[in-house]
Amino acid sequence: MNIPTSINTIIGQQPYPFLFTIISGSHLYGFPSADSDYDLRGVHILPFQEVVGLQTRNETIEVSEVLESLEIDLVTHDVKKFFLLLLKKNGYVLEQLYSPLILITSPEHEELKIIAKNCITRHHSYHYIGFAATQWKLFEKENTHRIKPLLYVYRVLLTGIYLMQIGIIESNLIELNEVFNLPYISDLIAQKLAGTEKSVLSDINVAFHQREYERLCNKLQEEYQSSPLPETPSANAALDNLLIRLRVRSYKL
Repeated sequence: MNIPTSINTIIGQQPYPFLFTIISGSHLYGFPSADSDYDLRGVHILPFQEVVGLQTRNETIEVSEVLESLEIDLVTHDVKKFFLLLLKKNGYVLEQLYSPLILITSPEHEELKIIAKNCITRHHSYHYIGFAATQWKLFEKENTHRIKPLLYVYRVLLTGIYLMQIGIIESNLIELNEVFNLPYISDLIAQKLAGTEKSVLSDINVAFHQREYERLCNKLQEEYQSSPLPETPSANAALDNLLIRLRVRSYKL
């Protein structure tokens, strides 16, 4: 994809080196509108001198700016915070780590992708069920019925089901529907791509989509029950080793 120059400008202004930065949000999920903002996510490395004191600052950096009429939202975590999030039932950080829309990478980024496979557990299903419930409530309470929350419902449920089945993160709804073949997904995506970020659905059958939402929630629960994924992560030692190496290198710098 073509990367707007303003994205590189924002990244270049950040004070710490990156382990990686990626594009998330609608661009990652496969349904950006022409006016969609860019959600940038990543991991930065705090220098040794900033993590050995009583208080660690800048564990999370958030920047929201409009450059050249483009809205950019950047959120990055320090490596330690990100590694600890990987050890929890947090599908969001896994999606960031495995995003194919990479802006900055490093050898340690590739190493982390391998290590993080041992962070994935069957209990990540709770993340996707909870996220889908939030998006469904948002879709349901709006009289206008925007397309975006409904697409998020389907995206997160299919991502969760796919993860439970084969242990791989796939965040792109177009790619997911190549597997699940839900006939209404392509039309929803086409409407979102052709419209604006706040596009609404016309002649929407809410009852149908509620049945589909409930069916896929039940499917995710079933896949959780039969999933071959482990109960707990086993990557603690490898993450600890990588973190120490990154901190030692920052001290030498």
